[in-house]
Amino acid sequence: MAELNIVLYEPEIPANTGNIGRTCVATGTRLHLIEPLGFQLSEKALKRAGMDYWPELDVTRYLNWQDFLDKNPGVKIYMATTKGRKVYTEVSYEPDCFVMFGKESAGIPEEILREHPDECVRIPMIGETRSLNLSNSVAVVLYEALRQNQFDHMKLKGQLHHQSWDEVQP
Repeated sequence: MAELNIVLYEPEIPANTGNIGRTCVATGTRLHLIEPLGFQLSEKALKRAGMDYWPELDVTRYLNWQDFLDKNPGVKIYMATTKGRKVYTEVSYEPDCFVMFGKESAGIPEEILREHPDECVRIPMIGETRSLNLSNSVAVVLYEALRQNQFDHMKLKGQLHHQSWDEVQP
């Protein structure tokens, strides 16, 4: 079973982290938060964005980057960054890999990126657009990793609430 991991390096905006938390619950993905955070985990904006899913979230906090490394030795970490030389679809995401995203105002520090040049991936954009919204970026890359892992453990077919698909003529 795929057990993907999303890592947020010093996230600053509670609504983004709340939205990402909700996406993690919906996909069975673990969330890792590297401090300092730009907000308190008790903030209303965080809970509002995560709605009633937040208590179901598998989330771990770390004091800093070194604390994360110490507690997750040897893990495969992809770095989502506008500075990446590969497109996010050009790598093969392992079922237990970690995908890290940087803070909204500055991304992942270049010192960290230089340690992982082959794991840096980017989402293509046109022109001089600085970046996409953090929660949108997480969703884009996470769903590619899930697709590559055949959406393992996920519900693939929906149901109508008041009708039946069986009644639909092809």
